[in-house]
Amino acid sequence: MSISTSRNRRLLVFAGLALFALLLSGCAADAPQDTLQPAGPNAREARDLWNLVFPIAVVIFVIVEFLLVFAVIRFRAKPGREASQFHGNTKVEVILTVIPALILAGISVPTIKSIFELAEEPTGNVLNVTVVAHQFWWEYQYPDLGIVTANELHIPVDVPVRIRLEGQPTDLVDGTSEVIHSFWVPRLGGKQDIVPGRLNLITLAADEPGTYMGQCTEYCGLGHAEMRLLVEAHEQADFDDWVTDLKDTPESTDDLVAQGEDLFIQGQFAGGPACSSCHTADATADAPNAGPNLAGFATRMTFAGAIFENNEANLISWLRDPPGMKEGAKMPNLQLTEEQLTALVAYLQSLE
Repeated sequence: MSISTSRNRRLLVFAGLALFALLLSGCAADAPQDTLQPAGPNAREARDLWNLVFPIAVVIFVIVEFLLVFAVIRFRAKPGREASQFHGNTKVEVILTVIPALILAGISVPTIKSIFELAEEPTGNVLNVTVVAHQFWWEYQYPDLGIVTANELHIPVDVPVRIRLEGQPTDLVDGTSEVIHSFWVPRLGGKQDIVPGRLNLITLAADEPGTYMGQCTEYCGLGHAEMRLLVEAHEQADFDDWVTDLKDTPESTDDLVAQGEDLFIQGQFAGGPACSSCHTADATADAPNAGPNLAGFATRMTFAGAIFENNEANLISWLRDPPGMKEGAKMPNLQLTEEQLTALVAYLQSLE
Protein backbone atom coordinates (compact mmCIF):
# COMPACT_ATOMS: atom_id res chain seq x y z
CA MET A 1 0.00 0.00 0.00
CA SER A 2 1.41 3.39 -0.96
CA ILE A 3 1.93 6.18 1.54
CA SER A 4 -0.60 8.41 -0.26
CA THR A 5 -3.27 5.69 -0.18
CA SER A 6 -2.72 5.12 3.53
CA ARG A 7 -2.94 8.86 4.17
CA ASN A 8 -6.17 9.12 2.18
CA ARG A 9 -7.74 6.28 4.15
CA ARG A 10 -6.80 7.93 7.44
CA LEU A 11 -8.37 11.17 6.24
CA LEU A 12 -11.55 9.35 5.28
CA VAL A 13 -11.73 7.64 8.68
CA PHE A 14 -11.16 10.95 10.44
CA ALA A 15 -13.83 12.67 8.31
CA GLY A 16 -16.27 9.82 9.04
CA LEU A 17 -15.66 10.04 12.79
CA ALA A 18 -16.07 13.83 12.70
CA LEU A 19 -19.36 13.50 10.81
CA PHE A 20 -20.57 10.86 13.27
CA ALA A 21 -19.67 13.12 16.23
CA LEU A 22 -21.53 15.99 14.57
CA LEU A 23 -24.63 13.81 14.17
CA LEU A 24 -24.43 12.73 17.82
CA SER A 25 -24.27 16.36 18.94
CA GLY A 26 -27.81 16.83 17.64
CA CYS A 27 -29.20 13.96 19.74
CA ALA A 28 -29.44 15.73 23.11
CA ALA A 29 -32.34 14.45 25.18
CA ASP A 30 -32.75 17.79 26.98
CA ALA A 31 -32.15 20.63 24.51
CA PRO A 32 -33.55 23.88 25.97
CA GLN A 33 -33.43 25.65 22.60
CA ASP A 34 -34.87 22.87 20.45
CA THR A 35 -37.06 24.41 17.76
CA LEU A 36 -38.67 21.02 17.16
CA GLN A 37 -40.09 21.00 20.72
CA PRO A 38 -42.46 23.98 20.48
CA ALA A 39 -44.19 25.32 23.56
CA GLY A 40 -46.43 27.91 21.91
CA PRO A 41 -48.72 28.33 18.88
CA ASN A 42 -46.27 30.40 16.84
CA ALA A 43 -43.47 27.91 17.36
CA ARG A 44 -45.81 25.06 16.41
CA GLU A 45 -46.73 26.82 13.18
CA ALA A 46 -43.06 26.96 12.20
CA ARG A 47 -42.51 23.34 13.31
CA ASP A 48 -45.46 22.11 11.24
CA LEU A 49 -44.11 23.86 8.15
CA TRP A 50 -40.72 22.22 8.77
CA ASN A 51 -42.36 18.80 9.11
CA LEU A 52 -43.97 19.31 5.71
CA VAL A 53 -41.04 20.76 3.77
CA PHE A 54 -38.12 18.78 5.22
CA PRO A 55 -39.24 15.28 4.07
CA ILE A 56 -39.85 16.64 0.57
CA ALA A 57 -36.37 18.18 0.54
CA VAL A 58 -34.84 14.89 1.77
CA VAL A 59 -36.54 12.86 -0.97
CA ILE A 60 -35.39 15.31 -3.64
CA PHE A 61 -31.85 15.30 -2.23
CA VAL A 62 -31.66 11.49 -2.20
CA ILE A 63 -32.97 11.22 -5.79
CA VAL A 64 -30.60 13.88 -7.12
CA GLU A 65 -27.57 12.47 -5.31
CA PHE A 66 -28.42 8.93 -6.43
CA LEU A 67 -28.67 10.02 -10.07
CA LEU A 68 -25.45 11.98 -9.74
CA VAL A 69 -23.50 9.07 -8.26
CA PHE A 70 -25.05 6.66 -10.79
CA ALA A 71 -24.03 8.89 -13.68
CA VAL A 72 -20.49 9.33 -12.35
CA ILE A 73 -20.03 5.55 -12.02
CA ARG A 74 -22.02 4.39 -15.05
CA PHE A 75 -20.50 6.86 -17.47
CA ARG A 76 -17.02 7.16 -15.99
CA ALA A 77 -14.01 7.42 -18.27
CA LYS A 78 -12.79 4.15 -19.78
CA PRO A 79 -10.12 3.33 -22.31
CA GLY A 80 -11.59 3.66 -25.78
CA ARG A 81 -14.77 5.45 -24.60
CA GLU A 82 -15.49 8.84 -26.11
CA ALA A 83 -18.09 11.19 -24.67
CA SER A 84 -21.08 11.88 -26.92
CA GLN A 85 -21.52 15.46 -28.07
CA PHE A 86 -24.97 17.03 -28.31
CA HIS A 87 -26.48 20.49 -28.11
CA GLY A 88 -29.40 19.96 -25.76
CA ASN A 89 -32.51 17.88 -25.30
CA THR A 90 -35.66 19.96 -25.29
CA LYS A 91 -37.78 17.25 -23.68
CA VAL A 92 -35.32 16.71 -20.80
CA GLU A 93 -34.90 20.44 -20.25
CA VAL A 94 -38.67 20.96 -20.08
CA ILE A 95 -39.06 18.09 -17.61
CA LEU A 96 -36.20 19.39 -15.43
CA THR A 97 -37.80 22.82 -15.41
CA VAL A 98 -41.47 21.95 -14.95
CA ILE A 99 -41.09 19.37 -12.17
CA PRO A 100 -39.04 21.63 -9.81
CA ALA A 101 -41.37 24.54 -10.60
CA LEU A 102 -44.42 22.46 -9.62
CA ILE A 103 -42.72 21.28 -6.40
CA LEU A 104 -41.78 24.84 -5.45
CA ALA A 105 -45.27 26.09 -6.27
CA GLY A 106 -46.76 23.39 -4.05
CA ILE A 107 -44.42 24.20 -1.16
CA SER A 108 -45.02 27.94 -1.53
CA VAL A 109 -48.72 27.61 -0.63
CA PRO A 110 -48.26 26.46 3.01
CA THR A 111 -45.11 28.60 3.32
CA ILE A 112 -46.88 31.83 2.37
CA LYS A 113 -49.84 30.85 4.54
CA SER A 114 -47.53 30.41 7.55
CA ILE A 115 -45.73 33.69 6.87
CA PHE A 116 -48.99 35.64 6.84
CA GLU A 117 -50.34 33.88 9.92
CA LEU A 118 -47.17 34.53 11.91
CA ALA A 119 -47.13 38.19 10.82
CA GLU A 120 -50.78 38.76 11.71
CA GLU A 121 -51.30 41.13 14.62
CA PRO A 122 -53.06 39.37 17.52
CA THR A 123 -56.33 40.70 18.90
CA GLY A 124 -58.11 40.52 22.24
CA ASN A 125 -56.08 40.10 25.41
CA VAL A 126 -52.59 41.02 24.20
CA LEU A 127 -49.50 41.93 26.19
CA ASN A 128 -47.38 44.59 24.49
CA VAL A 129 -43.63 44.56 25.12
CA THR A 130 -40.93 46.69 23.57
CA VAL A 131 -37.53 45.00 23.30
CA VAL A 132 -34.46 47.21 22.95
CA ALA A 133 -31.18 45.45 22.17
CA HIS A 134 -27.92 46.72 23.62
CA GLN A 135 -24.37 45.45 23.55
CA PHE A 136 -24.74 42.97 25.22
CA TRP A 137 -28.05 42.79 27.07
CA TRP A 138 -31.81 43.12 26.53
CA GLU A 139 -34.15 45.83 27.80
CA TYR A 140 -37.86 45.04 28.17
CA GLN A 141 -40.42 47.84 28.37
CA TYR A 142 -44.06 47.09 29.23
CA PRO A 143 -45.83 50.27 28.05
CA ASP A 144 -49.31 49.16 29.19
CA LEU A 145 -48.01 48.28 32.66
CA GLY A 146 -45.56 51.14 33.13
CA ILE A 147 -42.55 48.99 34.03
CA VAL A 148 -39.09 48.27 32.66
CA THR A 149 -36.83 45.29 33.29
CA ALA A 150 -33.90 43.52 31.66
CA ASN A 151 -32.67 40.16 30.32
CA GLU A 152 -35.46 38.04 31.84
CA LEU A 153 -38.74 38.57 30.03
CA HIS A 154 -41.85 37.73 32.11
CA ILE A 155 -45.11 36.86 30.35
CA PRO A 156 -48.46 35.24 31.26
CA VAL A 157 -49.33 31.88 29.71
CA ASP A 158 -51.94 31.59 26.95
CA VAL A 159 -51.64 35.30 26.19
CA PRO A 160 -50.15 36.48 22.88
CA VAL A 161 -47.21 38.81 23.46
CA ARG A 162 -46.79 41.42 20.73
CA ILE A 163 -43.14 42.37 20.77
CA ARG A 164 -41.83 45.57 19.21
CA LEU A 165 -38.16 45.09 18.38
CA GLU A 166 -36.52 48.48 18.40
CA GLY A 167 -32.97 48.99 17.22
CA GLN A 168 -31.21 51.62 19.27
CA PRO A 169 -29.27 53.89 16.89
CA THR A 170 -26.76 55.14 19.48
CA ASP A 171 -25.05 53.46 22.40
CA LEU A 172 -25.62 55.36 25.63
CA VAL A 173 -22.23 54.47 27.09
CA ASP A 174 -19.76 55.69 24.50
CA GLY A 175 -21.99 57.33 21.88
CA THR A 176 -21.05 54.88 19.13
CA SER A 177 -23.59 53.46 16.70
CA GLU A 178 -25.38 50.28 17.76
CA VAL A 179 -25.25 47.17 15.60
CA ILE A 180 -27.73 44.58 14.36
CA HIS A 181 -28.96 42.03 16.89
CA SER A 182 -31.44 39.19 16.48
CA PHE A 183 -34.07 38.15 19.04
CA TRP A 184 -34.74 34.40 19.24
CA VAL A 185 -36.70 32.25 21.69
CA PRO A 186 -36.89 29.01 19.67
CA ARG A 187 -39.53 27.14 21.69
CA LEU A 188 -41.94 30.11 21.67
CA GLY A 189 -41.55 31.58 18.20
CA GLY A 190 -39.26 32.49 15.34
CA LYS A 191 -36.34 34.86 15.22
CA GLN A 192 -36.34 38.46 14.09
CA ASP A 193 -33.54 40.96 13.51
CA ILE A 194 -33.27 44.17 15.50
CA VAL A 195 -31.86 46.82 13.19
CA PRO A 196 -30.67 50.22 14.53
CA GLY A 197 -33.24 52.89 13.79
CA ARG A 198 -35.83 50.37 12.56
CA LEU A 199 -38.90 48.70 14.05
CA ASN A 200 -39.72 45.00 13.59
CA LEU A 201 -42.59 43.01 15.11
CA ILE A 202 -42.94 39.45 16.33
CA THR A 203 -45.52 37.55 18.39
CA LEU A 204 -44.74 35.00 21.10
CA ALA A 205 -46.97 32.89 23.34
CA ALA A 206 -46.41 30.13 25.89
CA ASP A 207 -48.72 27.18 26.53
CA GLU A 208 -47.62 26.52 30.10
CA PRO A 209 -45.51 28.04 32.87
CA GLY A 210 -41.79 27.52 32.64
CA THR A 211 -38.43 28.95 31.70
CA TYR A 212 -37.59 29.25 28.01
CA MET A 213 -34.08 30.07 26.84
CA GLY A 214 -33.18 32.38 24.00
CA GLN A 215 -30.29 34.41 22.67
CA CYS A 216 -29.02 36.88 20.13
CA THR A 217 -28.39 35.12 16.81
CA GLU A 218 -26.75 37.95 14.88
CA TYR A 219 -23.05 38.51 15.50
CA CYS A 220 -22.86 41.80 17.38
CA GLY A 221 -19.34 42.01 18.81
CA LEU A 222 -17.11 40.40 21.41
CA GLY A 223 -20.00 39.67 23.79
CA HIS A 224 -22.32 38.15 21.17
CA ALA A 225 -21.99 34.53 22.38
CA GLU A 226 -22.85 35.68 25.90
CA MET A 227 -25.91 37.76 25.01
CA ARG A 228 -28.59 35.37 26.17
CA LEU A 229 -32.07 35.81 27.55
CA LEU A 230 -34.71 33.96 29.53
CA VAL A 231 -38.47 34.05 29.16
CA GLU A 232 -40.39 33.29 32.35
CA ALA A 233 -43.99 32.24 31.65
CA HIS A 234 -46.41 32.48 34.60
CA GLU A 235 -50.04 31.83 35.32
CA GLN A 236 -51.92 35.12 35.08
CA ALA A 237 -52.21 35.57 38.85
CA ASP A 238 -48.49 34.96 39.35
CA PHE A 239 -47.67 37.38 36.55
CA ASP A 240 -49.85 40.05 38.16
CA ASP A 241 -48.03 39.49 41.45
CA TRP A 242 -44.68 39.87 39.69
CA VAL A 243 -45.79 43.21 38.21
CA THR A 244 -47.01 44.45 41.59
CA ASP A 245 -43.82 43.40 43.36
CA LEU A 246 -41.66 45.02 40.71
CA LYS A 247 -43.45 48.35 41.13
CA ASP A 248 -43.01 48.33 44.91
CA THR A 249 -39.88 50.10 46.11
CA PRO A 250 -38.19 47.87 48.70
CA GLU A 251 -37.34 49.42 52.05
CA SER A 252 -34.72 48.09 54.38
CA THR A 253 -33.55 49.08 57.85
CA ASP A 254 -30.31 47.14 57.50
CA ASP A 255 -27.29 49.45 57.87
CA LEU A 256 -25.22 47.52 55.32
CA VAL A 257 -28.01 47.70 52.75
CA ALA A 258 -28.37 51.44 53.39
CA GLN A 259 -24.63 51.87 52.90
CA GLY A 260 -24.81 49.94 49.64
CA GLU A 261 -27.76 52.04 48.42
CA ASP A 262 -25.82 55.22 49.16
CA LEU A 263 -22.84 53.88 47.21
CA PHE A 264 -25.15 52.86 44.35
CA ILE A 265 -26.72 56.32 44.09
CA GLN A 266 -23.81 58.67 44.73
CA GLY A 267 -20.71 56.61 45.37
CA GLN A 268 -17.34 57.82 44.12
CA PHE A 269 -15.10 55.04 42.85
CA ALA A 270 -11.53 55.01 41.63
CA GLY A 271 -12.49 53.25 38.39
CA GLY A 272 -15.58 55.21 37.36
CA PRO A 273 -18.74 57.11 38.33
CA ALA A 274 -21.57 56.04 40.63
CA CYS A 275 -23.67 53.02 39.63
CA SER A 276 -26.72 55.27 39.22
CA SER A 277 -25.07 57.04 36.29
CA CYS A 278 -25.80 53.93 34.21
CA HIS A 279 -28.42 51.98 36.23
CA THR A 280 -31.63 52.52 38.14
CA ALA A 281 -33.45 50.30 40.60
CA ASP A 282 -36.86 51.80 39.84
CA ALA A 283 -38.97 49.68 37.47
CA THR A 284 -41.28 52.60 36.74
CA ALA A 285 -38.48 54.89 35.53
CA ASP A 286 -39.03 55.80 31.89
CA ALA A 287 -35.70 57.54 31.28
CA PRO A 288 -33.26 55.50 29.16
CA ASN A 289 -30.30 53.97 30.94
CA ALA A 290 -26.91 52.86 29.69
CA GLY A 291 -27.11 49.72 31.82
CA PRO A 292 -29.91 47.29 32.76
CA ASN A 293 -32.72 48.37 35.08
CA LEU A 294 -31.99 46.53 38.34
CA ALA A 295 -35.48 46.61 39.90
CA GLY A 296 -36.26 43.16 41.28
CA PHE A 297 -32.66 42.10 40.77
CA ALA A 298 -32.64 39.72 43.74
CA THR A 299 -35.50 37.68 42.22
CA ARG A 300 -33.68 37.12 38.92
CA MET A 301 -32.09 33.77 38.23
CA THR A 302 -29.24 35.25 36.21
CA PHE A 303 -27.43 38.48 35.46
CA ALA A 304 -24.97 39.98 32.93
CA GLY A 305 -27.00 39.09 29.84
CA ALA A 306 -28.46 35.96 31.48
CA ILE A 307 -24.98 34.40 31.64
CA PHE A 308 -24.17 33.96 35.33
CA GLU A 309 -26.26 32.38 38.04
CA ASN A 310 -27.44 35.08 40.43
CA ASN A 311 -25.63 34.21 43.64
CA GLU A 312 -23.36 36.07 46.01
CA ALA A 313 -20.10 34.53 44.79
CA ASN A 314 -20.77 35.36 41.13
CA LEU A 315 -22.01 38.83 42.01
CA ILE A 316 -18.84 39.62 43.96
CA SER A 317 -16.66 38.38 41.12
CA TRP A 318 -18.67 40.45 38.63
CA LEU A 319 -18.46 43.69 40.61
CA ARG A 320 -14.77 43.14 41.18
CA ASP A 321 -13.95 42.91 37.45
CA PRO A 322 -16.83 42.90 34.90
CA PRO A 323 -14.66 42.84 31.72
CA GLY A 324 -12.67 39.98 33.22
CA MET A 325 -15.86 37.98 33.81
CA LYS A 326 -17.48 38.64 30.43
CA GLU A 327 -15.70 39.36 27.17
CA GLY A 328 -16.79 42.68 25.69
CA ALA A 329 -18.61 43.91 28.83
CA LYS A 330 -18.97 47.69 28.78
CA MET A 331 -19.32 47.99 32.54
CA PRO A 332 -15.90 49.20 33.76
CA ASN A 333 -13.83 47.84 36.60
CA LEU A 334 -14.72 50.38 39.32
CA GLN A 335 -11.81 49.20 41.49
CA LEU A 336 -14.09 48.65 44.47
CA THR A 337 -12.71 48.02 47.91
CA GLU A 338 -13.80 44.90 49.80
CA GLU A 339 -16.03 47.04 52.03
CA GLN A 340 -17.70 48.62 49.02
CA LEU A 341 -18.15 45.21 47.39
CA THR A 342 -19.86 43.82 50.50
CA ALA A 343 -22.20 46.80 50.80
CA LEU A 344 -23.18 46.85 47.12
CA VAL A 345 -23.86 43.11 47.09
CA ALA A 346 -26.06 43.47 50.18
CA TYR A 347 -28.02 46.26 48.47
CA LEU A 348 -28.47 44.35 45.19
CA GLN A 349 -29.65 41.26 47.06
CA SER A 350 -32.29 43.38 48.82
CA LEU A 351 -33.93 44.40 45.52
CA GLU A 352 -36.80 41.94 45.57
